[in-house]
Amino acid sequence: MTGISTARLTPYSFVSVNFPLGGKQLPADHGYLVYAAISRASPHLHGKDWLAIELISALPAGRGRVLLPDRDATLCLRVPAKHYRDTLQLSGKRLDIGGCPIRLGVPLVRTLEPAQSLYARVVTIKNFTEGEAFLDAVKRKLDQFGIKARVELPRDEQGRYRRRIVTIHGKSVVGFSVAVHDLSDEDSLVLQAGMVISGEDDSIQWQALFSRRAMGCGIFNPIASYPGKQ
Repeated sequence: MTGISTARLTPYSFVSVNFPLGGKQLPADHGYLVYAAISRASPHLHGKDWLAIELISALPAGRGRVLLPDRDATLCLRVPAKHYRDTLQLSGKRLDIGGCPIRLGVPLVRTLEPAQSLYARVVTIKNFTEGEAFLDAVKRKLDQFGIKARVELPRDEQGRYRRRIVTIHGKSVVGFSVAVHDLSDEDSLVLQAGMVISGEDDSIQWQALFSRRAMGCGIFNPIASYPGKQ
């Protein structure tokens, strides 16, 4: 990490801002579409390097669509605690996600809690599209940021790595689901925050552990939060 001295994060450095949402369905590949819709609704959030937007949990419906649950559908943003107020303008907004309308409610804010095992539905690393090479690249990334852990690429029912294809700016990007185990509390919080910082106040610099976090990639949660590991 040339030119940046990483600072470890406190448990309250980042928060999850969880908007209840109403709607019926979404495109299955919706990470970039959600970011684009949020950028249109709240232009001040566009291009913020600290903004992470989780993929929305839903049920497969075929034909490139997923169905939103009747209750507890949620859009989750992960942001520095000092910036959570910047997201509040999204309350009550109607968003068009690839032709699918949704409406956001008033969010709940929660702090991140450490867990020994974390899971990300999709992680992307440029130029790494094959399982074994990707696994090694994830390990190097964690080493780069001083995170000690055991890394796993979960497999599907056929025993294959869970390979994910996401569309960003009209281009297909290859990623994989990733599980990370045996984390210390501090490393768990850093990985969930997804960023490290240096500097103070106006001189703060952010550096993401993994890329495309505003489009649903590289976002880790305690494995218990994802019983189905979609």
